[in-house]
Amino acid sequence: MGKTEKIEVENKIISIVKQDEQDYICLTDMVRDEEGSDHIRNWMRNRNTVEFIGLWETIHNPNFKGVEFDRFRKEAGLNNFNLTPKKWIESTNAIGITSKSGRYGGTYAHKDLAFEFGAWISPMFKLLLIKEFQRLKEIETNQYNLEWNVKRILTKTNYLIHTEAIKEHIIPQKDYSKNDEWIVYAEEADLLNVAMYNCKAKDWREANPKHTNKGLNIRDFSSINELVVLSNLENFNAIMITEKIDKKERFKQLKKVATYQLKTLNNKNFIKSLKKLNEETYFDEEKRLRDK
Repeated sequence: MGKTEKIEVENKIISIVKQDEQDYICLTDMVRDEEGSDHIRNWMRNRNTVEFIGLWETIHNPNFKGVEFDRFRKEAGLNNFNLTPKKWIESTNAIGITSKSGRYGGTYAHKDLAFEFGAWISPMFKLLLIKEFQRLKEIETNQYNLEWNVKRILTKTNYLIHTEAIKEHIIPQKDYSKNDEWIVYAEEADLLNVAMYNCKAKDWREANPKHTNKGLNIRDFSSINELVVLSNLENFNAIMITEKIDKKERFKQLKKVATYQLKTLNNKNFIKSLKKLNEETYFDEEKRLRDK
């Protein structure tokens, strides 16, 4: 599991961790000092609970053991029926409920299941839990947008270094009039665009006329990771220009760096690999893939 975050509900400090890019909420924290694990077992032995967590696994877990689930479903509700998180996980290969050892140890459940457990505690607890969870997600979104804006400013700043290298080392070698110097800058900008996005600025404008009419460009819809790599490419290309490396070789090196760095960053942080949708939000990755 990844980084631990915390929310407070009815004076209880509840841990939330990331697992496979999904949020898991600590059930143990939700009932700490109130019967603890007994409360979780009582919830799990309920027939409606078994039905719910089993159906959730059926939808989300391709390795879920349905035969074992059917056995639990038939036994649920009987006086001698008992189900613990460990027994459920080991018997059905479940992923919706898991255990974590260490400092923030306890029984964790995917947020869908944790909200259902919250309703078991009380309707009010569930509502407060959802409210605090949503507040946490809004804070995270604002933090990512702030970081995106910082990275966007950085790419614009580094682009000045890039254009200065063009002005000093390429323009003097070109037989362009003063009014036609923009062509050189555009060609060098597209060198970065193709290395980074696999398309030229003109290609993107033609494919996105509505955004173009608003004065937006391909970089305004980049992910945080793309902006970091683009900033690095601007500096790297400026250095290669001053070293008189020809354009073909520079593109080869830029493409190599872009591919390696972007892959590394995306593997490190999935959220920062998501595209910017507009000035406020990021793409929902599933929606982006559906709309392709």
